[in-house]
Amino acid sequence: MSEKQVSPAVKIGLELGPVFLFFAGYITTRGQSYTLGGTEYDAFILLTAAFIPLMALATFVLWKLSGRLSRLQLVTLIMVVVFGGLTVWLNDERFFKMKPTAVYAIFALLLGLGLTRGQSWLELVMEGALPLTHDGWMLLTKRLALMFAAMACANEFVWRTMTTDAWVNFRTFVLPLALFGFFMAQAKLFERYKRDFND
Repeated sequence: MSEKQVSPAVKIGLELGPVFLFFAGYITTRGQSYTLGGTEYDAFILLTAAFIPLMALATFVLWKLSGRLSRLQLVTLIMVVVFGGLTVWLNDERFFKMKPTAVYAIFALLLGLGLTRGQSWLELVMEGALPLTHDGWMLLTKRLALMFAAMACANEFVWRTMTTDAWVNFRTFVLPLALFGFFMAQAKLFERYKRDFND
């Protein structure tokens, strides 16, 4: 399937929509529990069970609209299925809370591994989405690997030391805004290492 252009608003909606729906569901059901098949489940667990197919559906729709999925999107979906599935199966919310830690740690390790080989795997994943020189990609990759490592550590700290309410707010708002802020802060890098396609 050839790649097609998708409206940025639609793309953001499909990528972040499931997260915000999870947040909305959590806000309206927090503290509640339900008994299904003789087993008591916290609302958080049931929301996780709903989040998995919702995330899969959003990813599928994005693939149908665009004709492709990035490796980052595929890894994220796999982590949602694995850690979300463990959360529901074992009736233990800790696994779902660990998922961002695992995702960000894997991204940091993969980017770091590429750097040790003198390669920017970020450039390969983004497939030239940003007009940067090789040196620019290497520097951006190094910074993003460190950012992902910091986000993994931050998530681990928050879910282990704070309430579920605090973690849900952190996961829904702080982590996405931190990543957005990171890329906004790279404006000088983008300008300095901008590649001229006419070269």
